[in-house]
Amino acid sequence: MVEEIPAYEPCGSGEHCYLVIEKRGITTLEAIRRVARRLHVPERDLGYAGMKDAAGVTRQTVSVQHIKPEQVVGLELDDVRILSAVRHTNKLKLGHLKGNRFRIRVAGASPDAGGHVPAILAVLLERGVPNFFGHQRYGAQANSHLIGAAMVRRDWRGAVDRLIGDPAAVRDEQWRAAIAAYRRGDIVAALRGMPGHCRSERDVLQRLSGRPEAWEKAFTAVHPRLKRLYLSACQSYLFDRVVELRLAEIDRVMAGDLAWKHANGACFLVEDAGVETPRAARFEISATGPMFGCRMKSPAGVPLELEQRILAEAGIQVGQFDLGGGLRMEGERRPLRVPLGKPSFQVDGEGLLVEFSLPRGSYATSVLREITKTF
Repeated sequence: MVEEIPAYEPCGSGEHCYLVIEKRGITTLEAIRRVARRLHVPERDLGYAGMKDAAGVTRQTVSVQHIKPEQVVGLELDDVRILSAVRHTNKLKLGHLKGNRFRIRVAGASPDAGGHVPAILAVLLERGVPNFFGHQRYGAQANSHLIGAAMVRRDWRGAVDRLIGDPAAVRDEQWRAAIAAYRRGDIVAALRGMPGHCRSERDVLQRLSGRPEAWEKAFTAVHPRLKRLYLSACQSYLFDRVVELRLAEIDRVMAGDLAWKHANGACFLVEDAGVETPRAARFEISATGPMFGCRMKSPAGVPLELEQRILAEAGIQVGQFDLGGGLRMEGERRPLRVPLGKPSFQVDGEGLLVEFSLPRGSYATSVLREITKTF
């Protein structure tokens, strides 16, 4: 279960109505579609603070204009319940939340899990949670970041190859056969066998069937929203590489770091690590890593050398993140670690139950990988 921690509470007056909804097994966007349809309002009139996965039970706030609270409290839609409704003065916008509270059941925990978990949580409380994006950022075939990297390099054949994927990464026999056909150069067979849900893959293959070798032209069939997703996945992967390389000293800052102030998200250049070390120890600040982009502020010294090496290994230059045509990734800094909020756990007959909170934009999988040590 995931529950949003709001940045502020609705004031009780205004033309917008803040609805706390509980959804099961559907995405945030699908939940919004269902609420909009039931209330007979355009989807664009609904606001939300963050996206939630389809898996599990999630509670989040959405805003609707010109709706009375008494009209909606207690409504139940397919897999969506409206738990509360309070008026407010403005539409809810992306990012208007402090973080999320997680309640997760880990099945199959070892009988001695209760002896190990306290020590793990103690380390995370003291040193912070590594702020990995993790595998869920890279798509069903774990290839989204590879598509994005090929796009940044303007390697359009590579982008198409990565989009079509690897037959070893899928279980469906028809899908696997279609990918294998593409790799043999049989575009017609690949298109014929590609499953219907692989819409982008089919659109690209359709173009290639008419103009073989026109890789860049074929890739234009991919929706711009997906293209940005691939570029974002590339940024995320490169950031994760920095976290990996600095994991042993993730709770420290060094000269040249751009440090993150956890109180307000502002960054500053660390000139003297000795001066700033006590602040890092108190979890007031943390070193940042790159979400590479054409306008991202870079660190100095050793941190800069590390980030430049990671870019070089990927065959990418920062300026290449401006692809034109609306595909311009500005870039930003992201803390390498985040605080773990109010963790608790219990072991029972069904396994391990853990609860904790994280700031917005951070992932529960980063905590679970430390607890379970399985991924």
